[in-house]
Amino acid sequence: MIGGDGLTPAVLKEADAALKAHGLIKVRVLGDDRAVREDIYAQLCDKLSAAPIQHIGKLLVLWRPIPEKQASEDKDGRKGSGVREIKLFKFSKNGSGRPEIKKVQVKGNERVTAGGLIKRAKKRVTSTKKSG
Repeated sequence: MIGGDGLTPAVLKEADAALKAHGLIKVRVLGDDRAVREDIYAQLCDKLSAAPIQHIGKLLVLWRPIPEKQASEDKDGRKGSGVREIKLFKFSKNGSGRPEIKKVQVKGNERVTAGGLIKRAKKRVTSTKKSG
């Protein structure tokens, strides 16, 4: 919402954050002068590199494609391998000894049970009603 102060840096910052998150936003301009609203609309589109979609009354609609997120790369340079390192604690049976700490690599399709075992994740069960 743009108030009586007009297009301030704070408004531009919030509009930019909303465009990054959603891509399509609506902005309401509180003012009766149509020429000023059109000027604000043009300035918003220029400064945020957004496309003007619609201007109905006091409502402005802007669109900008959402930037794709950077995929994280592994140590080997491969993308999305899904390998993560987990620490397993195994406590001694008598209770007075030190716990045994073991680092284990778990792949994307594996899980660690409460007992410290590594198991493959269960396959997703699909509904029998939707198979038809």
